[in-house]
Amino acid sequence: MKTRFFAILGALVLLVSAVPAASALEGESLRAADTLAALNIVRGDYGLDAPATRAHAAVLLVRLAGAGSKAASVTSRSPYYTAPAYARSSIAYAAGQGWITSLSAQSYRPDAPVTADAWCSMLLRMLGYCDKAGDFTPSGAAAFARRIGLLTQPLSGTLTRGQLFQSMRDALTFSYKDGSATVVERLVEQGAVSRATANALGLLTPELTARQAADRHMAAVFCLDTYETQKEIDAKEPSANASGFFISADGLAVTNYHSIADSIFATATLATGEVYPVEEVVYYDTGIDIAVLRVSRTSTEGKSTSAFACLELAGTDDIRAGDTVYTLGNPLGLGLAVSSGIISSPARDVERYTLPCVMNTADISRGSSGGALLNVYGRVIAVTSGAYTYGNNMYLAVPVDPVMDADLTVPGKTLAEVAKIESAKAEE
Repeated sequence: MKTRFFAILGALVLLVSAVPAASALEGESLRAADTLAALNIVRGDYGLDAPATRAHAAVLLVRLAGAGSKAASVTSRSPYYTAPAYARSSIAYAAGQGWITSLSAQSYRPDAPVTADAWCSMLLRMLGYCDKAGDFTPSGAAAFARRIGLLTQPLSGTLTRGQLFQSMRDALTFSYKDGSATVVERLVEQGAVSRATANALGLLTPELTARQAADRHMAAVFCLDTYETQKEIDAKEPSANASGFFISADGLAVTNYHSIADSIFATATLATGEVYPVEEVVYYDTGIDIAVLRVSRTSTEGKSTSAFACLELAGTDDIRAGDTVYTLGNPLGLGLAVSSGIISSPARDVERYTLPCVMNTADISRGSSGGALLNVYGRVIAVTSGAYTYGNNMYLAVPVDPVMDADLTVPGKTLAEVAKIESAKAEE
């Protein structure tokens, strides 16, 4: 009997939903606090449910930057001499670095609760982002931090100390804007944290668990809604749901070709819930079932972003049967999700594809088309595409290698133009 398989088209009537916002579990705050305490960043009583003050935020920010000793040498004769004694030098140092922008203790309000936007503004500046240069806006700092993957959970309003600790724990493995190092790597380089301690906490381990892969990389994945007619666009009723992921901070993204086939318009819904329209297709290959899109940096609500979170491409050269893999995508159009498995075959010939596929056991469903298949280091090896109909855990992903070799600087085509071109080919 001839073996049959299905392509995951993602044609569902269910509306896509972003990862829901939810209050963090106390256990998460405690684990974050314990991690930071082991690194000597958090000291004394945790007070997880207590409001975090702006003074507290400044002290922790300076320690996260590994600048505690430098801050301690700042003279008390600074504009912040009326701030609490424990925070005075940290506030003055952070202000001197441009991480906070107030000119006095009164305007900084050190005893006031710190808001998510204020804290994320400080944190982003410490990482090298600049609101004055247009990287983000202070009033939208928390949303931007979530969009680029600095935060693994949404933050809003005033923060508790536990929420502050969780965001700092997330930041430890995030890179400075210039890509020179992650926060924890910089702390180790400065001698503020021992390598042995960072290793024991799993912060320098290159291999990721499924939880770490989701925490660090889900922000780079999106739900793709496609529309085949103007009527669907006007009614805001997509003809299909699929998945995609960013490969550059300026909006280049990968999906399956079959996810966009026959479409004239598409939108990408991020983990933040923000929706960005697809501008053009810069590369596609119907035989290997891959497409590279350019997603607009202006959302459907007219808000602009300077960057998206993105994934690094590794390709399939070094993969082997038995390797651990993770999928990130939009199964059943229900929202972003992670699954894990192993590679069953690194190069399985499948009739409909012009290149061998990566067969694996990481669960995918309809709607997962165009999602990312990651290796254990969090890099993309393939694009989730389909499965054998009569097999068990026999999922197929097309190699991302052609994207790595493609010229993505060429002028693109609109989705409608691609649909017209391929329709004409089909009629020949």
